[in-house]
Amino acid sequence: MSHADLRTKEAFESSLGFEPIAPSRAFEEIAAQIRDLVATGRLKPGDRLPAERDLSAKFKVSRNTLREALRALELSGMIELRKGAAGGAFVLPGNSGVVVNGLRDLYHLGAIKPEHLTEARVWLSEIVVRVACERLTEEDLKALEANVAQATKADKAGNFQERADLHREFHNLLAAATRNPIIEITMEGVMEVMREFVKAIGPSDNPYTLPSRRRLIKHLRARDADAAVAEMNKFLERLQANYMELWNSRKQ
Repeated sequence: MSHADLRTKEAFESSLGFEPIAPSRAFEEIAAQIRDLVATGRLKPGDRLPAERDLSAKFKVSRNTLREALRALELSGMIELRKGAAGGAFVLPGNSGVVVNGLRDLYHLGAIKPEHLTEARVWLSEIVVRVACERLTEEDLKALEANVAQATKADKAGNFQERADLHREFHNLLAAATRNPIIEITMEGVMEVMREFVKAIGPSDNPYTLPSRRRLIKHLRARDADAAVAEMNKFLERLQANYMELWNSRKQ
């Protein structure tokens, strides 16, 4: 590294203003400082954190403590740890993985019950459908129609898994049409919990989903939000009644 590059590196690291850490729960304080630097824009997606030896010296902690903090940040989706000569800790752009994985874990831990899933789907879907009616484009509508066409083929072929995946993806496509990342991420998380729930109850006949999808798309094309919401709610209530019957019979 040239002297000029070294000065630039030192100036960058100095500008971040890392502070020494108290020993108690040190890794949490380290993670909090790094999160704050990202939140204030002093660290941006793609930035590489200083080397471990430099960071541990600035925080006045052992490298093991520092690694614990970095692993916690990696698990939270804040950074990526890369190996090799060009490796290190890199700040990641935002992604939905942490939220989705968190909801899935809550389901497995029993904090999210099937009845919670039912309510969340109905409430969220009403918002999604109303906003999508205002904001979706022709491209969005074609993506929804293509999804239904693929699901129809999977249904005729008796491919339950592909059909189920496409049915969940339909909801994600609809959420994407809202152009709101919070709604998109929330729907993605709910659909992931739904995937786990459906996997637990197993395959079942579902002759009413595809006809409902086609009616819904007609309402969306007409920008008839009330009719679209009514169609979605009717479908979800019927679907969930079927799922809960299967769930309860499975538990007996």
